Amino acid sequence: MFGISPGQLLIILVIVLLIFGGKRLRGLGGDVGTAIKGFKKAMSEDTKEDVKEDNKTLEKTQSDESSDEKPDSKLDSK
Repeated sequence: MFGISPGQLLIILVIVLLIFGGKRLRGLGGDVGTAIKGFKKAMSEDTKEDVKEDNKTLEKTQSDESSDEKPDSKLDSK
């Protein structure tokens, strides 16, 4: 697992627990969870906005193409 043995990982976790303490680690864990949830929500909102913008662009492009297909009366008269 990432080149770290389970024993080494356990030692690191114990040192982190001693430095920060149990209450602080629970608070940090909750903060990390909230941050991840907020990040996922922002990403899904951005995706929804991108889809709306893409649809508007597509509709505009299609309407421009349909107006290009109409014959121009000035060109026909010459």
